[in-house]
Amino acid sequence: MAVRHHLIRVGPGTVWDVLADGHRYAEWVVGTSESHPVRGQWPRTGAAIRYQVRLGPVRLDNETVVRSCEEGTRLELEAKAGALGTARIAIELRPWGEHSLVIVDEHPLRGAGGRLHNVGFEALIQLRHRTMLARLARLCEAEAGQSGGTGRALGQVTTGSKAGGAGHA
Repeated sequence: MAVRHHLIRVGPGTVWDVLADGHRYAEWVVGTSESHPVRGQWPRTGAAIRYQVRLGPVRLDNETVVRSCEEGTRLELEAKAGALGTARIAIELRPWGEHSLVIVDEHPLRGAGGRLHNVGFEALIQLRHRTMLARLARLCEAEAGQSGGTGRALGQVTTGSKAGGAGHA
């Protein structure tokens, strides 16, 4: 089971606003494009969005359905990928001080993805999640007007008494 977490430098409300916009799904989910709601009111349970996956000249239309939603804290999705099968994707938001800890848990449910699931496949999902969570963070931080922020990465230590903390540890 591929579980990955990422600290995003905004509150959970800002992260939820991005997750709750079905039109923005393709902006942060790796491999997707052109997302739009097709059923229900995203992200309520039972709602669905349709999106494309492009593999060179090949375009595959896929759908993701909300299986469970706890507004502002948890979103569980079932991503349907035709012959490749389906996957469960759970996204949890936790307040972490003034920031958000986002936890993504994904595993195959049915189809070829479930039958072919192995350590190598798990490593690919981890790489995808790393990129996906970095995209989500950029979107959320830009939305909150924090892109660039202090000019230093979260967790970066500054030393010395120079103006602006010019020395870095």
